Amino acid sequence: MSPGLLALVAVAGGVGAGLRYVVDRMLAPRPGGFPRGILVVNITGSFALGLLTGLGTAVVAPDVLAVVGVGLLGGYTTFSTVSVETVLLAQRRRRGQAMANLLGTLVLAIAAAAAGLWTGGLLAPA
Repeated sequence: MSPGLLALVAVAGGVGAGLRYVVDRMLAPRPGGFPRGILVVNITGSFALGLLTGLGTAVVAPDVLAVVGVGLLGGYTTFSTVSVETVLLAQRRRRGQAMANLLGTLVLAIAAAAAGLWTGGLLAPA
């Protein structure tokens, strides 16, 4: 990886983190509520990465995939926040919401990634 590409991936990661913050704040629950913003971020980010991957290198150049996939979407999505929010919900004795957050994120993000891969495969040239 060239230093320029590394710099672009890093900048894109920062932009992705900023986008995550904006989406999370737009959908912010009341204090202590269900973290729906992060759920939306992880689902949309999983779909977008699946779509990019499904399009393949005939459509998406490897360097673009690195900047957008690893950088932007890597900064946008977050497993660590899901983990912390799940533990906080459990500590507040909201175990049902904690399980819904954990399992909902897992199932919906994987389904979104699969849908993105499928869609990308349909859109990619044969």
